Amino acid sequence: MQAVPVRANAIPSVTIALRAVESLLLSSGQRTARRNAWTSVLEDRRRAKDRVEVQHVLEAVADHRS
Repeated sequence: MQAVPVRANAIPSVTIALRAVESLLLSSGQRTARRNAWTSVLEDRRRAKDRVEVQHVLEAVADHRS
């Protein structure tokens, strides 16, 4: 018996597979809550990065004035 060749695009990505499992296990409200929570995490990370950049600019301006 020969093995059936598997094409690379026949295997779903990990993200697609996780979303499929998520949709089976969680109600739509829980999916929405998790998605919103992740969006909040990403936004918090972006704001933290912005704060660090502003802090560096302020320190550079303070050093320049000294």
